[in-house]
Amino acid sequence: MKELAGRLTALDPDAGAAVRVIAYFDRLAESRAGLETLVRGAAVLAGVPARLVDAERHVAVRVEPDGARRDSDLPPDPAWPSAALTPDGVPALWLERSRAAPSVVDAVILERAAGAVRVVLDRTRGRAPVDDPALVETVLDATAPEPARLHAARRLGLDPTAPARVLAPLAGRPRILPAQTDAGLPTGRVGVGPAVPVLDLPHSWAAARTALRFTAEGGPQDPGERVVHADELGGVALLADLVVPGADPPPDVLALESAAAAAPWLLATLHAVASTVSLRAAAAEITVHHSTLQDRLTQAEHLLGWRLRTPQGRLRLQLALTMRRLARQ
Repeated sequence: MKELAGRLTALDPDAGAAVRVIAYFDRLAESRAGLETLVRGAAVLAGVPARLVDAERHVAVRVEPDGARRDSDLPPDPAWPSAALTPDGVPALWLERSRAAPSVVDAVILERAAGAVRVVLDRTRGRAPVDDPALVETVLDATAPEPARLHAARRLGLDPTAPARVLAPLAGRPRILPAQTDAGLPTGRVGVGPAVPVLDLPHSWAAARTALRFTAEGGPQDPGERVVHADELGGVALLADLVVPGADPPPDVLALESAAAAAPWLLATLHAVASTVSLRAAAAEITVHHSTLQDRLTQAEHLLGWRLRTPQGRLRLQLALTMRRLARQ
């Protein structure tokens, strides 16, 4: 193989490099190399960071081209060269290279590394039944015995020594993800619990359900974030205990609803004002002229009954918008 690579290099450098890549990963496969070693090989050969994210089997590994492992919470860029682990599967292995299309050598690195990774995952982890509702229910049940929860966690492919977090989607069953990745987030409104040890996942599940109440659809009549992380709420989370769905809404929420009925633009405008650093930024957020925003705020202040262009009025607005989400059933 070495002699063949040398001959091909003389004729076509890319072909020679591709043969060396194939030989390299064949040697790693024969030595039963682990996942981190395979990802490291891809990074070193490509000269850019390589990342493996398999949400189904709770794996996230990122290695720099110098061979150092440095995991990242940032999601992979869809523009990076990537490969799936199975035919017609979703991308799971990336080379963090900013170019429109991978080179021949990048394509070979991804293909050989993905194949080797798939073999290791099938050998060591199999297919984690991450959607098994009975197992997930057991892991998230604080009243279940610890041995039962640990056994269910292992069957789900969770590492009992590694932190994980729970997702609470508006529709569908809860999901459990490794702490290092946001890959696999469902679409729509989602509450994300804090990263905790496996035995503390019932706490993450409760926090995720609370965070879900702070989410919004993201449209003009329900502006706001569709994904909310519980550990970013801080003291605001206490409002969830004070505002009960189905009970009489607080007066400021009633004022918002009444004002929104009179001015269809109001909720999106007020959300922009409450969530940006300045009025000019808010105007840019909703693509209106600064003077138009000022006119809208004057009308909104009249409809609501309090000033919006003071720190106290802005805080009152932020709380009113938040309580409006919490009050819905």
